[in-house]
Amino acid sequence: MAGDDPGILANAALALAYFGEDIGAMTALVDRALKLNPSFARGWHVSGALHYWAGLPDVAIEHCEASLRLSLRARVGTTQFIIGCAHFVTRRFDVAKQLIAFPEDPSFPDPYRYLAACYAHTGRLDQAREIVKRLRAITHLVVPSASELRNAGYRALYLSGLCMAAVEPA
Repeated sequence: MAGDDPGILANAALALAYFGEDIGAMTALVDRALKLNPSFARGWHVSGALHYWAGLPDVAIEHCEASLRLSLRARVGTTQFIIGCAHFVTRRFDVAKQLIAFPEDPSFPDPYRYLAACYAHTGRLDQAREIVKRLRAITHLVVPSASELRNAGYRALYLSGLCMAAVEPA
């Protein structure tokens, strides 16, 4: 239905991948969008997100940085957040914290979740719990399924940090 519209192709790939469709097929769809328009910043952003979910954090960083180079002012998504997540799963927690600490959209709960997990994995549980308090002001769901993360090890790293942060001290 999308024909050769890069925007529709990229957005469809993102939505379908999030809801569990084959990540390789969705990456191919966004690759098609980028072939149609190599200067499509939103397409590079979506490609970064899909590669992050697929368990390829270095490619995700590269594609998100391309998006930022192409569109310094236009908001194409939460690109800094995706870069921060990619650093998180490669255990570069200090870099991840710097990128995630100031969410591009303060009403989006995921940056708070990743920030809490960063603090928990670096042994700073008091800070992690403070972030969880801020998260609870946005949503009642503190620990999501994270099913979009296809790499089981990365998903476990994220969820274990978040669970440590969500537990109140006795």
